[in-house]
Amino acid sequence: MPTKDEIFEKIQVALVDALGVEDDEVTPEATLVGDLGAESIDFLDIVFRLEKSFDIKIPRGELFPEDILTDSQYVHDGRVTEQGLAELRKRMPFANLDEFVQNPVVQDFGNLLTVADMCRFVESKVEVSG
Repeated sequence: MPTKDEIFEKIQVALVDALGVEDDEVTPEATLVGDLGAESIDFLDIVFRLEKSFDIKIPRGELFPEDILTDSQYVHDGRVTEQGLAELRKRMPFANLDEFVQNPVVQDFGNLLTVADMCRFVESKVEVSG
């Protein structure tokens, strides 16, 4: 059972390896896209590394629900609809969507997910000690 600190450290290593960033750049408040430069192709690598590090299975779209952002049912004129926001909240309880809700432009969604969000996601998948 890893501690929250151990989860952060493993996520930090995974992001340093996947994105080629320095470990001091991987802070809890760093965004994956805006601060760490992650691109969509990197997300597959990140998921693979997290699965391996924590011995967990992450179904496609669970950590990065890109399918919502491309579904006309949830997106209109480049903005996520109320229905889409409700679906994001349901599928991403680990992410703080408050700021995104103020201006839900699909293009800005990548700047939403932080390292802290990833830690909360992994914590929900594994039992955490202390």
